[in-house]
Amino acid sequence: MPEFVSGLPEWLKYIVITWIPWIEARAAVPLAVQQAEQVYLPLILIANLAIFWPGYYFLEFMYERFPEDGWLHRKFESIRAKADPYVEKYGFLGLALFVAIPLPGTGAYSGTAASWLLDMEPKRAFLAVSLGVVAAFLVVWGASELVSAGVKLF
Repeated sequence: MPEFVSGLPEWLKYIVITWIPWIEARAAVPLAVQQAEQVYLPLILIANLAIFWPGYYFLEFMYERFPEDGWLHRKFESIRAKADPYVEKYGFLGLALFVAIPLPGTGAYSGTAASWLLDMEPKRAFLAVSLGVVAAFLVVWGASELVSAGVKLF
């Protein structure tokens, strides 16, 4: 278990790891499987789904306050550029697909940011991000279980 969460109760450790931007469930799920603590998997999924609303309204409030030449503004613009082709081509499902790819930079935070930056209706965006989060969660969980069982994936 990472040291920065070592003093926390077990359940809270997984929430904290899940809420770290750009790693999210991609770190928490394999850790839970590796630690044989699959009982926390539903909590990890719920924590990952809970990222959307605070993130969406944080951007609503803060985006214009980010300096245009700053790192954070550039990062959000790169998210917009990565997600736009998916959303442009496939709409709602494109955003879900973007979030479902279990790679850094394509999770719940990025999907939330992309939905706000691309002016998607919030409830519809939440549903798309949620579908993507569930799909990514299942992929990472399945891969983690296979690796834990000794199957070589690559």
